[in-house]
Amino acid sequence: MRAFHSISATFLALALCIHPAHAADPLKVKTDKGTVEGAPTADGKVLAFRGIPYAAPPIGDLRWAAPQPAAPWHGTLATKDFGHRCIQFANYPDMLFPDPGPSEDCLTLNVWTPAGAKPGSLPVMVWIYGGGFVGGSTSEPRQDGQFLAHRNVVVVSMNYRLGMLGFLAHPELDAASPHHASGNYGLMDQAAAIAWVSRNIRGFGGDPANITIFGESAGAFSVSAQMASPLSRDLIAKAIGESGGAFYSHTLPFNPREAVEAHDTELVQKTLGTTSLADLRKLSAETLAQNKAFQGSLAFLPDIDGYFLTDSIADTYAAGKQAHIPLLAGWNADETRGAVLVAKTPMTAARWTDLAHKAFAEKADSFLALYPASNDAEALKSAGDFDSDKFIVHATWQWIEADTATSGKPVYRYRLDLAAPADKFHPLGFGAYHSDDIAYVFGTLDAREGATWRPEDRALSEQIQQYWTNFARTGDPNGPGLPAWPVYKAADWQVMHLDNPSAAKPDTQRARYLFLNNLWAQPR
Repeated sequence: MRAFHSISATFLALALCIHPAHAADPLKVKTDKGTVEGAPTADGKVLAFRGIPYAAPPIGDLRWAAPQPAAPWHGTLATKDFGHRCIQFANYPDMLFPDPGPSEDCLTLNVWTPAGAKPGSLPVMVWIYGGGFVGGSTSEPRQDGQFLAHRNVVVVSMNYRLGMLGFLAHPELDAASPHHASGNYGLMDQAAAIAWVSRNIRGFGGDPANITIFGESAGAFSVSAQMASPLSRDLIAKAIGESGGAFYSHTLPFNPREAVEAHDTELVQKTLGTTSLADLRKLSAETLAQNKAFQGSLAFLPDIDGYFLTDSIADTYAAGKQAHIPLLAGWNADETRGAVLVAKTPMTAARWTDLAHKAFAEKADSFLALYPASNDAEALKSAGDFDSDKFIVHATWQWIEADTATSGKPVYRYRLDLAAPADKFHPLGFGAYHSDDIAYVFGTLDAREGATWRPEDRALSEQIQQYWTNFARTGDPNGPGLPAWPVYKAADWQVMHLDNPSAAKPDTQRARYLFLNNLWAQPR
């Protein structure tokens, strides 16, 4: 009788054109707020779900508030197109956004998953874009997650609030906060997206216990901060940082809330003639974004707010209170060398020596030993090295060193050395410049306008993608067919040089970073 019922059920399913093993529509996934429907990518190998709300729109009274839960929806939500990018407070010419445009209603994320992925089976890579916390969006073609997803990982990216709308610190916001904290709304958006992934990614094929966060520039600053934050550190299994770390930096300092609050309220009062939160919430987001005083990466910055960050990031890592997880991090060989090459005043040995003595006084000779200027060509190289170190390399190095000292987990350090071909926005000779790595990591070289790619570029992109996805899978970038990448440790401080060919070598620039560490050390 049981056999008869089983056979009858099977025939009934066939009669209804429903195969028992494939009753569910793979393009529809149920989340904790409702069902979403995605679309296959052009090659059919990946399913893409774009524009999924992960938090409520931060508008009205929710402007400058911690992200709140998204409202549930009935039926099926079509998630085939990118959501709005968040309001931008900078314009970077090489950032191109095929999305509906800027809006405050922007807290959405995207998921790319291999077709046929079984629930909970694959490692998850959550991308955090860069842009100085003032620009950026998940819709950039060079950040398309489908090609990484070809390597049997689930890729997620999220939009987060930027500039004044993402980082204003204000006394009235302190008073309204149950944590007596303000600022860091963009970072809390990222944490909310990571929490969404933890709750929901199983249905998309991802393993919620194997989440890797990765990011570039401000995204890498964010990764180091998420590792330090009690809001997210327990949800992360691995981390990758590309050119950035939220340690002492001339570019993006994370200062105490009180100092940031004083700066922000003074700037707002001087610019708008009011610091009333009610007045500020009446102004359109576009009005705020178009104000030149509020544009640029130093106008409104992350802070040590006492909630998202309970202590300075350096102190958190020194105390070993960050997420104890494998870390892969590094930078590009020529981060900002291009700015020196195109400077109006050419760099010469005499000029570099003179600048060193003016800037470093009694430490000038030590500085020049590390950034030498025996001739004009060497001075130009040293100027590019120092500009890059000051901009972002030293902060990234501090993060790597701090985590190596206290995490107890393997750390892998790299430098991207292969000089990129010229493209529409970067002339020949800029080398491996800041942001150059993104297209190599995502396998999106062809999204870069005007570049003529060489076989070695495509080979390196394949190699980097495999390193990154191996690391996301196991916490170790090594694998068959790849040059061996040793753990970064005191025995020899091995660095993987991503180049043609790639190879691991002992660090030859450690003295430089130790000098800068001593030069710029902040009192605890």
